[in-house]
Amino acid sequence: MPSAQHTVTIERPLHEVFAFVADRDNDPRWRPGVAEIERVSGEGTGAKYRQVMKGPMGRKIPADIEITRFEIGKRIEFKTTEGPVRPTGSYDFVEEGGATHVTLALDAGLEGAKKLMGPMVGSSMRSEVQNLDRLKQILESGSA
Repeated sequence: MPSAQHTVTIERPLHEVFAFVADRDNDPRWRPGVAEIERVSGEGTGAKYRQVMKGPMGRKIPADIEITRFEIGKRIEFKTTEGPVRPTGSYDFVEEGGATHVTLALDAGLEGAKKLMGPMVGSSMRSEVQNLDRLKQILESGSA
C-alpha cells in the first residue's frame, strides 16, 4: 500500500496555521497540483469538496474529497471520493513554544490491477506531502 508522510515546523501560532490549512480555498496557493477546488456542501466533519488535480499532459483529474474528521486545532482527516486513486489522509497539528508542527500523512489502498500503479502513486504522494515545505514558506513569509 503506497503511503507518505512529512512533518514541518512552522514559526506561526497553531490557530493561524490550522485556519489556513482548514480553508481549502488556500490549497492552490501551496499545493501546485490543485487546478480547482470548491466546497460543495457542509462544514467541518462531512464537508465535501469538488477538487480537480493537474495531470500529465495538461489533463485534469477529478479528485473530490470529503472531510471525515475535523478537530479544531488538532486534526483534519479526509478521504478522496472521486478519481482513479482514492487515498485517505490526515493533517495533525501540535503547538510547541509558539511554533506549530504539521504532519501530513497519505495512504492509498490499491487493489487488483491498480497495484501496478503503486510506484507512480507512491511518487505522487511523496511529492504531495513535501508541499508542506511550501506551506511553511508562505506562512512564515507573512503572505498568507
